[in-house]
Amino acid sequence: MERQIIWRGLLAGALAGVLAFLFARIFVEPRIALAIDYEDGVAAARDAVETAAGHAGHSHGGDGAGFTRAVQMNIGMGLGVLAFSVAIGALFAVVFAVAYGRVGNISARLLSLYVAGGMLLSLYVVPALKYPASPPALSLDETLRQRTLLYLLMVVVSAALLVAAIYLGRRLVARLGPFIAAVIAAAGYVVAVALVMLVLPGIDETPGPLVDDSGAIIYPGFPADALYEFRLYSLGTQFVVYATIGLSFAVMMSRLLGERLKSPQA
Repeated sequence: MERQIIWRGLLAGALAGVLAFLFARIFVEPRIALAIDYEDGVAAARDAVETAAGHAGHSHGGDGAGFTRAVQMNIGMGLGVLAFSVAIGALFAVVFAVAYGRVGNISARLLSLYVAGGMLLSLYVVPALKYPASPPALSLDETLRQRTLLYLLMVVVSAALLVAAIYLGRRLVARLGPFIAAVIAAAGYVVAVALVMLVLPGIDETPGPLVDDSGAIIYPGFPADALYEFRLYSLGTQFVVYATIGLSFAVMMSRLLGERLKSPQA
């Protein structure tokens, strides 16, 4: 049974990867291209200032270094989104297998939607409130390790706190009823997450205007609306992943369980 659940999770993840790539290619990629153009513009403006001041301009790498933009935004993004979605599908299947039959009398379809929503909330939405996504071109290479570790820590803590909140709610149902227990568990999760966010350091690398020695602006800061749209569409991509996994997995599992009820030998 577990093997059938896992491969259905992988299949749901693969389907989610295809749809999420199409969404990201249409909506996210133009914002990444804008960030790259901005980075090139800042570098050109800085070189122009240094050249005018009598300093030699710095080299920022040739166009032939690494993969071309066409490869990055098609093959690179496609494989990356697909691999991520399949991994999430596998994790989703494991969580479903552990939770099914242990969290009350909930149907496979409804549990699939609950798991998808909980994973989206704890693995992306909550961590993004503390460490929101930014286009790659706007991040500093010097802080890459720190940003990655802090983000992963926020993801792990958020997921652990959600599991703890669900466990707490289940323990309180018998004494307080389902509604009060759910309210207390949700409030506990929110308070705990807020405390974690206060403790963890913040990271803000969004570039402001480039100014010269006199304080005059020689190149504007990164457009706030472009950054907002990138983060909004990044959230949309994640929503497509988890919604597709949750819905497609719900259909597959309901059929599987229905077949097994009709034919125990299957």
